[in-house]
Amino acid sequence: MGYQLPPYGLQAMLKEGHRHLSGLEEAVLKNIDACKELSAITRTSMGPNGMNKMVINHLDKLFVTNDAATIVNELEVQHPAAKIVVLAGKAQQEEIGDGANLTISFAGELLHGAEELIRMGLHPSEIISGYTKAIKKAIEILEELVEKDSDKMDVRNKEEVITRMKAAVASKQFGQEDVLCSLIADACIQVCPKNPANFNVDNVRVAKLLGGGLLNSTVVRGMVLKNDAVGSIKRVEKAQVVVFAGGVDTSATETKGTVLIHSAEQLETYAKTEEAKVEELIKVVAESGAKVIVSGGAVGEMALHFCERYKLMVLRISSKFELRRFCGTTGAVALLKLSPPNADDLGYADSISVQEIGGATVTIVKNEEGGNSVSTVVLRASTDSILDDLERAVDDGVNTYKAMCRDSRIVPGAAATEIELAKRVKEFSFKETGLDQYAIAKFAESFELVPKTLAENAGLNAMEIISSLYAEHSSGNTKVGIDLEGGVCKDVSVMRIWDLFITKFFALKYAADAACTVLRVDQIIMAKPAGGPKRDKPVAMDED
Repeated sequence: MGYQLPPYGLQAMLKEGHRHLSGLEEAVLKNIDACKELSAITRTSMGPNGMNKMVINHLDKLFVTNDAATIVNELEVQHPAAKIVVLAGKAQQEEIGDGANLTISFAGELLHGAEELIRMGLHPSEIISGYTKAIKKAIEILEELVEKDSDKMDVRNKEEVITRMKAAVASKQFGQEDVLCSLIADACIQVCPKNPANFNVDNVRVAKLLGGGLLNSTVVRGMVLKNDAVGSIKRVEKAQVVVFAGGVDTSATETKGTVLIHSAEQLETYAKTEEAKVEELIKVVAESGAKVIVSGGAVGEMALHFCERYKLMVLRISSKFELRRFCGTTGAVALLKLSPPNADDLGYADSISVQEIGGATVTIVKNEEGGNSVSTVVLRASTDSILDDLERAVDDGVNTYKAMCRDSRIVPGAAATEIELAKRVKEFSFKETGLDQYAIAKFAESFELVPKTLAENAGLNAMEIISSLYAEHSSGNTKVGIDLEGGVCKDVSVMRIWDLFITKFFALKYAADAACTVLRVDQIIMAKPAGGPKRDKPVAMDED
C-alpha cells in the first residue's frame, strides 16, 4: 500500500477539483487572450458594411445578425474575464441601446495594447493608471468636439430626429436607413410625452408580418394584435371599449353545492336562469354604451351568443402585457370580473378592424385623436431572420430617440471623432513623464480601431485611409471622416453623418472600465462546479 502525502498549500485549503491560475502568464495574459477573441468576433460586424454572424444558440434557434448585443447574448460566454467585457456591452445596450459593438471591440483593443506593454515589462498597475488618465482626457476632448448649438433640439422635429438617428440605424440596415428612420421617427414623435425626458421605449411596438418588403411597412397610431376577433363582427368605428381581465364566461361558484330537481319544469327553469343571468350581464354592458368587449381569458359559448345578439365586437388578448398596453392605448380600466362597467372604466378607440396582411389575420386598434400612448411599426419582409434584424434596427432607432431626449448633443461620425481623439490623446501622452505615458500612447492608438475596422469591412485599404485622415486632421479639418461608398475621406457635415455624444461617452467609459477591471486580476481561483443536471431557465411566455 503506497503512502499518500497530505496535500499542502492551496490544495489543503480548497476542495479537491478546484482550479487555480496565478501570475502574469497564466492569469493576466490568458484573460487578455479571451477578451481579444471575443472582440475579434464582434469587430467584423462593426459599421454599415459589417458582416453578419450566424449564431445557433443552445435551444437550436438560428440568429443571422450583425448586432453585437444579440451575438454576445446568444454565445453564452463561459470565460470569467470575457464575461466582464460582455457585461460592459450589455450595460451599454441597456443604457443607450446602441454602441455595444464599439464597447466590446474597443475594450478588446485596449487589452491588446496592454498585452504588448506587459510583454515590454510594464506592470499592470502602471497601465491602469495610464488608461485612467487617458479616458479622462478623452472625455474632455470629446466634449470639445460637440457640434455647436446641437444641444438645443426640438424632439418633435422629424428632420432633426432623423439626422441623429441615421447613423445608428445605418449600422444595422445599410441602404435602408432612409425608409426605416422615417418610420421610426414618426412612431416616436407620435408617442412623445409633453416632457420628452419621460419617453418610454416600450410605447413603440413592433409587429412583424411575413411577406411583402420593407417598402410595405407602415406606422399605425395604436396597436396591432396578431389575432382575429371572436365572433362575426369584424369592424367598429368610434367605439367605447370595456376590458374584462378574467374572461367572459359563466363563473362557477366557489363552494360546492348539490341541487335537487324534482320535475322537468324545474330542470328547464334552472337552465333558463343561467341563460338569463349571462344575458343580463351582457345587456348591461351593451346599455353602458360599449360596442367592444375585450377579454383577458376564455370567452364562453353562451356569452358569445348574447354578444352577437347585442351587436358587440369581442376581442381576446391572452397576454397580460398586451392587455395592459391595450388599456394604455384606449384608456380603459381592466375589470377583474364580469360586472356592469362604470362610465369611467370605458375606453375609446377610433376604429377597431380585422384585416388580412400577407396571409396573417391581424386586429388593428387605431386611436388617431387625442392623447395616444402607443404606436406600432408594422414591419414586412420575406423571411423571419430579416424581420428579426429589422426589429433590432428599429429597437436601436427608438433607443437612440430616447437617448437624444436626454441629451441631444452630437459629434462627427464616420470615424472623424475617433481619429481626432487618437491625435489629441497622443499629443497628451508626450506631456506625461512617468511610465504611464506608454499606456496613454497605446490608448490613443486603440482609437484607430474604428477607422481601420470601418475601412476593412468596406474592403478599402485601411492604412491609406488612416494616414489621409491623420493628414486632414493635422491641417485642422477636425470633421473629416470616411465616405465608405466613395472610399475617400470627406467632411461629415456634407455627408450628414453624426453620432450622439452620449453614445460615444458611455461606450468609451464602459470599455475603459472593463479593460481596467480585467487588468486588475492577477489570480483566478475556480471552485469545483456543483454536480447534478443543469436546469434551463424557465422560458418567458411573452415576447418581452
